[in-house]
Amino acid sequence: MKKLLVRLGLVAATLALVGGCATQGDDAVATGGEFTFVSPGGQTRLFYAPDERGRVSGMSGESLLEEGKQLGLDDYKGQVVVLNIWGSWCGPCRAEADDLQAVQDKAGPKGVQVLGINVRDSRTAAVDFHRDRGLTYPSIYDPSGRSLLALRQFPRSTVPATIVLDRQHRVAAVFLTAMLESELLPEVEKVAAEPA
Repeated sequence: MKKLLVRLGLVAATLALVGGCATQGDDAVATGGEFTFVSPGGQTRLFYAPDERGRVSGMSGESLLEEGKQLGLDDYKGQVVVLNIWGSWCGPCRAEADDLQAVQDKAGPKGVQVLGINVRDSRTAAVDFHRDRGLTYPSIYDPSGRSLLALRQFPRSTVPATIVLDRQHRVAAVFLTAMLESELLPEVEKVAAEPA
């Protein structure tokens, strides 16, 4: 009897674990409410219809270029925000920096703001990277990745990554790879053109 109870307990625990990991379809975000990242099963580009989007809130941290100044999503209310997670040590990040600047230059007048999140880096190296490339968009300096906690369950080791937030700061797209302007700009403009 004792062995049977142990086996039943193991079966129940296994079912609870499997059920807890399940999501609806292949979504990497719970429908509505706060954004929660769910492993996309090998996909590197994820898109969400407006009624499937989860909100990102509470994301902030120290400005990379202005020590002591706080910077966050609340500074960009009503704007499409393109979050880019980067490090000066990351080869693909170096390759995509000019493309992100081009997206800022071309889509900025349409209410779009690129916001970098610098992770696992020294301030000196990150500032040099930013200035050497002539980047005008701001970045949060976050060597520990703490600001990424607002992207619930997002893997902090995924660098580079780009996340497009709509004007309500809901996740419209996630790119788990380096991006070219030619790939990113059309997606950002599509989100910027959505009705408010």
